[in-house]
Amino acid sequence: MNRPARTVGVIGLGLVGSAVAARLREAGFAVAGYDPRPAAAEALMQAGGTPLASAAAVGAMARVVFVAVFDTAQVEQAIEGTQGLMQAQPRPLHIVNLATADPERIAALATRLQAQNVALIEAPLSGSSAQIAAGESSMLLGGTPVAIAACAEELAAITTTRLHVGAPGMGARAKLATNLVLGLNRAALAEGMVFAERLGIAPEKFLELVLHSPARSFAAETRGAQMAAGDTAPVSRIAQHLKDVEMMLACAGAANQRLPLSQAHAALMRAAVAAGDGELDNTAIVRQLRRETTA
Repeated sequence: MNRPARTVGVIGLGLVGSAVAARLREAGFAVAGYDPRPAAAEALMQAGGTPLASAAAVGAMARVVFVAVFDTAQVEQAIEGTQGLMQAQPRPLHIVNLATADPERIAALATRLQAQNVALIEAPLSGSSAQIAAGESSMLLGGTPVAIAACAEELAAITTTRLHVGAPGMGARAKLATNLVLGLNRAALAEGMVFAERLGIAPEKFLELVLHSPARSFAAETRGAQMAAGDTAPVSRIAQHLKDVEMMLACAGAANQRLPLSQAHAALMRAAVAAGDGELDNTAIVRQLRRETTA
């Protein structure tokens, strides 16, 4: 099969995958994608991409394939499963994993792929899907300099902020560490907002106070208005961040470290998921904090 020279693959067409596909199309690439959900495939077609029937079919069309799925198991399945990228003929030369995944398993996966002459690059993105779509995310790269250079044009289409942090596995470690701080910033803003409400300060007024004080943060700047308005339309989801925090706790446990603030954050998100808020935007954690103040 002859591959179109500028076709790039995207596996997983959720919030992140769709934003990445849009960035690639804007840069002049043709996009071939796969998602098992018919609505996601239809959305790709309506946006000018080509939906295909399996990850393997995408791999056969593209030299470079981005994987934007939920967790480590789905990454492994998308690449090595019965209809995965490694079943493609011909195989992709470079697979770019965007998911925040288990560092040890990703490093092992990279080794297995290298033995089959396929390079795995980690490229988890820091930023919401809206920020990714606007080209305002930060990419944390784990992989060999040679592999990264070979995909430079495709990676540059996603964002100009790209930080190489080491070999495969290091991208996941970097994303977990930075997401820890980001998530706690967001949770602190939510807790402060509920506290202010109890003191008679409206959410919008509280946000104004934060933005004009040393308490100002990136979370307040970029997500505060959504939180104050009670807009729960997801640009990133509570369940997704809970998955990441659970992974942080597991990695910390393996390193004999306690993460007391993240333990409290995980408990808060577990309660939010149990209350049915897991698919809402992660700023909706403010809803759980309101429930806890009335319990």
